[in-house]
Amino acid sequence: MSAEQYLRTPLLTGDDIDSKRLEIAAYFNATFERYESLFNTLAEDQAYYQQSISLRHPLIFYYGHTATFFVNKLLLAGLIEQRIDPRFESMFAIGVDEMSWDDLDDAHYDWPTVAEVHDYRQQLKTIVHHIIATAPLELPISWNSPWWIIMMGIEHEQIHIETSSVLIRQQDLELVQISDAWRPWTKTAEAPTNELVDISSGTVDLGKANDDLTYGWDNEYGVHQAEINAFQASKFLVSNQEFLTFVEAGGYDDDKHWLKEGLQWRTFAKVSHPTFWHQFAEGWQLRLMTEIIDMPWDWPAEVNYHEAKAFCNWKASQTGLSVRLPTEDEWLRMYDFAGVEELTAAQQAPANIHCDYAASPCPVNQFAHGDLYDVIGNVWQWTETPIYPLNGFEVHPLYDDFTMPTFDGRHNLFKGGSWISSGNESRKAARYAFRKHFFQHAGFRYVVADKLEEQAVSNYENDKMLSEYAEFHYGDSYYDVANFPETLANIAIKALGDKPAHKALDIGCAVGRASFELAKHFDHVTGIDFSARLINLGVQLASQGVIRYSIADEGELMLHRERHLEELGLADVASKVEFLQGDACNLMPHFTGYDVVIAANLIDRLYEPSLFLSSIHQRINAGGVLLIASPYTWLEEHTKKENWVGGIKKDGENVTTLDGLKMLLEEHFELMEAPQQVPFVIRETSRKFQHTLSDVTLWVKK
Repeated sequence: MSAEQYLRTPLLTGDDIDSKRLEIAAYFNATFERYESLFNTLAEDQAYYQQSISLRHPLIFYYGHTATFFVNKLLLAGLIEQRIDPRFESMFAIGVDEMSWDDLDDAHYDWPTVAEVHDYRQQLKTIVHHIIATAPLELPISWNSPWWIIMMGIEHEQIHIETSSVLIRQQDLELVQISDAWRPWTKTAEAPTNELVDISSGTVDLGKANDDLTYGWDNEYGVHQAEINAFQASKFLVSNQEFLTFVEAGGYDDDKHWLKEGLQWRTFAKVSHPTFWHQFAEGWQLRLMTEIIDMPWDWPAEVNYHEAKAFCNWKASQTGLSVRLPTEDEWLRMYDFAGVEELTAAQQAPANIHCDYAASPCPVNQFAHGDLYDVIGNVWQWTETPIYPLNGFEVHPLYDDFTMPTFDGRHNLFKGGSWISSGNESRKAARYAFRKHFFQHAGFRYVVADKLEEQAVSNYENDKMLSEYAEFHYGDSYYDVANFPETLANIAIKALGDKPAHKALDIGCAVGRASFELAKHFDHVTGIDFSARLINLGVQLASQGVIRYSIADEGELMLHRERHLEELGLADVASKVEFLQGDACNLMPHFTGYDVVIAANLIDRLYEPSLFLSSIHQRINAGGVLLIASPYTWLEEHTKKENWVGGIKKDGENVTTLDGLKMLLEEHFELMEAPQQVPFVIRETSRKFQHTLSDVTLWVKK
């Protein structure tokens, strides 16, 4: 095999601009031509238009998609000024995200001919060559450099080399053809007996620095460190032979081995063995990308997460051991324990990876990595870890939906790469995640390890109301208006003076910023809101220290935000805050003994505010402070007009809300000072804001 086939993702730095141009051009060409070569395994044009599986576009889409991706990103980066073909760049832009195994897409597309798409790709190739040769280049190439987009386009096509090969593997066999460039491994023998290897405890570090010298996707950047207890790992990936014992034991028929979602998938798909296994009268055979071969029992079993998890549960029941899939952190520990190193361009890989050997898996005992085999390469390895953002995660402004939609607890990471994983995919830092029913060139190894704690879902909140509240409480300030919840908390604390500060109540706390601010001064703070949805963000901050949300930019475009309590100086007080759901007009009796109560923008949203105002004195200690803030925007959709406290005519005279407050509170409270106007700004989009004044009154309990 020639050295050209060992091309790895280039370093983003160097001393010679011209040499770097040539290196990136060579990497682009190698990737582009490999993609062309992959589609040459399709035997006729029909193969491009017949869907391999009903959940994905036909292959003609993927043939054009990587070029359209390049065009769209080059436009955004300002590296080109006009499109190649606007129709193609609409048609090939958005793929079908296989989010659900029973969500079929029956949309009809007027696809162009294969020749037209081939010509389109060649035009893109010419444009990229011109850009690489002429665009200003400064080294190192950084996240914000236009050249980052060139690398993004190349690495994106590397991903689609792999995902398209899976679709080709699922295409009807008569529509594909054997190609010399995509010959499978031929070696096979009796499968080795798997055994457990002791993996010592250790510390793992995950996350690329911003100045890392290789290209990375957004989810790779940030910081994560974990201490890993000693555990045991299977020496080999689970082979077809080892998985056969599960099949023959009736593992696909026994519900107790399957998780709820896995059982639903198994029932829907009506499966009784791995998807790429085929049973004939003469025995089991295995479907590869372009052919079917007699079952190589010593190759790794290729399954989805549900099947891998069911096998582990079955094996646990057979052995009495705590058998499960590894976590991402445990895979990293195996990587370090085995002494695996990054691939270099100088030599053939010491693993079945990067297309360095053949177009298929190989025996599970072919490539040793220390005491283990196939820590990297051969097939991807499913983990128990749903993908999550590392501390410091940011989305790239020109590709903001690469990872963010997968932070939903439903996309599990797999690690190590497969025989075809190239470029960024082959590196230790790579973090790729798919839905659990997804088929890739993926298998698994098992571990015997501690029981896993329930993992929190780290998703971005995109509900409009919740996102606006999150930005209002924890986001940026606009038009030099100070953070409203923080301001109110400080006003209340100042009003209390040097009196005891044991307990505070934030009633109508929404997503909780004032509660955390009060906790800097009080021993304990209770935040109560009628909306469990709002409280959930406060709970998430208190327990995890971070929230993530999406806010409107313009139209359907979104901006993504991540806020940490630590950055706001509130992490140390989170343990003093509790969030509860409750009705301000009908609080439970035990909510009492507070030194301060804040009711922020609450009274004009209550169904019967007089109930709250006439009873709140029962919650406050003598000498305690009640802060009421409201813009007095009375609306019948929230409060029946007969229940308005003010803003009404009574007996022909104007009754303001302040008048109503005095009437309802004066028996138990004294107004401490004249009302003050505190502004706040609600951000709706990047160009639309609501600027409001809230009337703040302070009352001391008699």
